[in-house]
Amino acid sequence: MTDWTKATAAEMGRAIGRGEVDPVDLTQGFYDAIAAEPASDRIYARLTEERAMAEALAASKRARDGVRRHPLDGVPISWKDLYDTAGVVTEAGSGLLAGRVPDRDAKVLRAATLAGTVCLGKTHMSELAFSGLGLNPVTATAPCVNDPEAVAGGSSSGAAASVAFGLAAAGIGSDTGGSVRLPACWNDLVGLKTSSGRLSLEGAVPLITSFDTVGPLARSVEDAALLLSAMEGKPAPDLRGASLKGRRFAMLQTVVMEDLDEAPARAFADAVARFRDAGAEVVELDFPQIGAPHRDSGMLYTVEAWATWGEAIKANPNAMFAPIRERFESGATHDAATYKAAWQHLEDVRRAWWRETASFDAVICPTAPNLPAKKDKLMEQGDYYVSENLRTLRNTRIGNLLGGGIVTLPTGVPSCGVSLMAPPMTEPRLLRLAHAAEAALKV
Repeated sequence: MTDWTKATAAEMGRAIGRGEVDPVDLTQGFYDAIAAEPASDRIYARLTEERAMAEALAASKRARDGVRRHPLDGVPISWKDLYDTAGVVTEAGSGLLAGRVPDRDAKVLRAATLAGTVCLGKTHMSELAFSGLGLNPVTATAPCVNDPEAVAGGSSSGAAASVAFGLAAAGIGSDTGGSVRLPACWNDLVGLKTSSGRLSLEGAVPLITSFDTVGPLARSVEDAALLLSAMEGKPAPDLRGASLKGRRFAMLQTVVMEDLDEAPARAFADAVARFRDAGAEVVELDFPQIGAPHRDSGMLYTVEAWATWGEAIKANPNAMFAPIRERFESGATHDAATYKAAWQHLEDVRRAWWRETASFDAVICPTAPNLPAKKDKLMEQGDYYVSENLRTLRNTRIGNLLGGGIVTLPTGVPSCGVSLMAPPMTEPRLLRLAHAAEAALKV
């Protein structure tokens, strides 16, 4: 009997279409896997079994009648616990939102449900999505698939673990400074950070709406493309015939190549060699202009985060893990003129970046400079937690500052990924490129 919990979402969808597996049996198979997994309580904040079985039953009938809505109709996926689910607690990993029950689904969840996907449940995450590590002593800390003593990466930690541990076909996360790409990288998954504004944030608990984006974590680029399609209600990009021959990659040097751990450095070098072997040209690119926005990013992030959550935090400060609360509080120390000037400079840098990179198909860099940190060491707090969080977010945050679409791919070295950055709103072209790069990395 096929263990469909290890298949890609696309493979599951095709099997449903061929009548090889029923959505009800598939969904029950995932719940059986969840029940059998000792770490499942650290991965799922809560399950939505009644909803899921009803959705699976409807998908089963559509499949029998030959009226499936989407290639992923009947495929069970997980949702990060910042996406509103009607009548189900949505707390965004925070004691500040304990017991919060929305009365309507988030817009992207409504779209994915209309496409026929099955909502298995809500996954654990960093508090209010404000950490790249995934450590959350307030609710739960999801494990890394490659090291049970390490964190999974954040903030979409449970989303990644749900897929990596075989407890969902795919997971939907969010990315503000790396929150899709980091847990995807550390758990050997594909992660798609969509362009700012591409997918609706309606019904998503906000962190920093200037940078917040929706994105899937999956086992393949094809899965990521299909999930994007389901959430935006448009046809999926055509990935057939994708090739790296004649493609040009800029290999960013500024900031992202500094102080790499040995494994990410080795994995990235091997990925570059594989891209070249597949016919791509790879050219080194220095872009010193990113330096100032990168240094300003702490202010650019924390000012808006504090504006959104400051009053709630002041009313109940002890509800939060201290290092995350302190990160929010730092946003109160900046003046408006300095903040506005930093944003204006960032806009100038964005325009310069897209001019500088216009002749390339994508810009590549290591997704993370480091490997997953040990949970116990992070719980010692102090300087290590702060420095490791900032280091973890260093490379991914550049992509959020620049606003484009980005895919991270597993390199074959555990917990090491390579990222492909492209201009805003070019996801179909980016996903074709990533599909070809994925094939090159598997050779």
